[in-house]
Amino acid sequence: MAKTDFPLIFERGKEGRTSYSLPELDVPEMDLDSAFADSYIRKEAPNLPEVSELELMRHYTALSRRNYGVDSGFYPLGSCTMKYNPKINEDAARLEGFSYIHPHQDPETVQGAMEMMYDLQTSLAEITGMHDFSLQSAAGAQGEWTGLMMIRAFHETNGDLNRSKVIVPDSAHGTNPASVSVAGLDVVTVKTNEHGLVDLEDLKRVVDDETAALMLTNPNTLGLFETEIMEMAEIVHNAGGKLYYDGANLNAIMGYTRPGDMGFDVVHMNLHKTFTGPHGGGGPGSGPVGVTSEFAPYLPKPVLMKRDDHYTFDHDRPASIGRIKPYYGNFGINLRAYTYIRTMGAEGLKKVSEHAVLNANYLMRRLEKEYELPYPQHCKHEFVLSGKKQKQLGVRTLDIAKRLLDYDYHPPTIYFPLNVEEAMMTEPTETESKETLDGFIDAMIRISEEAKDDPELVQEAPHQTVVKRMDETTAARKPILRYQQ
Repeated sequence: MAKTDFPLIFERGKEGRTSYSLPELDVPEMDLDSAFADSYIRKEAPNLPEVSELELMRHYTALSRRNYGVDSGFYPLGSCTMKYNPKINEDAARLEGFSYIHPHQDPETVQGAMEMMYDLQTSLAEITGMHDFSLQSAAGAQGEWTGLMMIRAFHETNGDLNRSKVIVPDSAHGTNPASVSVAGLDVVTVKTNEHGLVDLEDLKRVVDDETAALMLTNPNTLGLFETEIMEMAEIVHNAGGKLYYDGANLNAIMGYTRPGDMGFDVVHMNLHKTFTGPHGGGGPGSGPVGVTSEFAPYLPKPVLMKRDDHYTFDHDRPASIGRIKPYYGNFGINLRAYTYIRTMGAEGLKKVSEHAVLNANYLMRRLEKEYELPYPQHCKHEFVLSGKKQKQLGVRTLDIAKRLLDYDYHPPTIYFPLNVEEAMMTEPTETESKETLDGFIDAMIRISEEAKDDPELVQEAPHQTVVKRMDETTAARKPILRYQQ
């Protein structure tokens, strides 16, 4: 563990200091020897620091200031949509009628919560052009797997047992081929052409009678809209395959076009991206899955239904792929997304995409003179630069990312997508002001100048952070997970 500029909590401890006071014991003391096996009983007191309440508060407050999040600064990670999380969402999630209920309650006692879930499904269906939705999936990657399992079940039901191939672009998110493999299907790669779009001729080459689906993000991972999507849908559908939509980049197109209108059969959405659910901490996320009418029988069960003015869970779904998660999804995250949609309205969501695209193009055009721009056409919500110019000076994209930390900016996504050398993928989202974008631009330009004038300064960055540059390979493979004196 790296030495910091303030004592760690273990090093602050002095015998006899306490940061808590417990009420007098008002129940009989438990006989541990009779209640637990000997191997479970501690023989010595734990070696915990003894600190005062004030010291404890200062320690954790100092640590919190070193955390980086959307509320503390610009977060331009490409393909992540790290937008501001409105606090009204948190207020709604804390209403007692929502926060005090339990998934084991009788559905008759939680009709209000079920109505919210049903309305959210309806809203998501309208936004994407789908027929029906399931909120059960806990994350985008699980949504991908769920959608692929439904496509697999569809083909098997129709006797197409040889359809085992899923076509994935070479610029795709890493979760796409991973989800294909976990679903027991085979990955087939389709090439990107010189314009950063799916190569239509290569798609025709790889599509055959074993094609189960084409898995696509639109806009794609390069931030470019696949203008030939209708032709792609026709090619795949004519061969008997289906189209799966990865909703990671939905923030760019709301109110302008919908996956269903492009010919997609199954979609997943990332509510923690497009619809302002919080990121981080390992979750919880939410990756609802939407389908056309022919796929509705395969949705995970139970399916939330509305009959007259009554809401119920339908468990009688013989073609369903089954339950994919305990209960009915991450309710709190779904509620936050519902609040956001109702707050924004249809016109507001359209403005979201307009401003996201405007911000991305503003950043891209301001930086294209300093960094190489592999695909110069207008982007959508994100764009990809290359650090090839700087690499020729001995400064890698990783060095640029580390130097950004000295300017108090979180770096963009680096070395992805894989088909761009020294890639830097940046997504500003719609919630950032022009002043924030200008500050980031200035920092990127200064780093480009430093790469020319003083490359060692960038190569050895960061200089201002508590922890300097780490051996990231060792940190990932051999992490130190506990305090060492």
